[in-house]
Amino acid sequence: MPGLATLTVVGLIVLAVLVFVFLKVRQGDLLGEIMEKRRPNSKIVSRADYVEGAEAIPVAIALTEDTFYYENPDLEASFDLVRIDEIEYADDLMTGKRHTADSQVLRLRSHGTTFEFLLSKPDTVKWQSVLPARTIGNVARAG
Repeated sequence: MPGLATLTVVGLIVLAVLVFVFLKVRQGDLLGEIMEKRRPNSKIVSRADYVEGAEAIPVAIALTEDTFYYENPDLEASFDLVRIDEIEYADDLMTGKRHTADSQVLRLRSHGTTFEFLLSKPDTVKWQSVLPARTIGNVARAG
């Protein structure tokens, strides 16, 4: 019969797993709430992963007439579209790290800083139609 210490350790591990699962599910719910809040005033809203170094942070991204938003419960950030120098859609991250085959990278450059977002391929097609790729010197307005 297992000792009390063994049962305590197993119980703590199970509790940690349950807390982790709860937090993941809750984060998805909160992203959904953020997306619903942005939807009425936005051209497009979707889920993405904001990639910073080796970390992929789940965010809701949205585009209005003049602003690109990326948010989650711990992050509220945005760019005025006029401050985005380049918009690129790619198959790989700047780090050279590959991502899953069913996603693509939305890469934004603003004043020498690069921001990368992983989108599903269907969402990428939608984003390309409202936020077309552009390079410095070719400044087109978002559709």
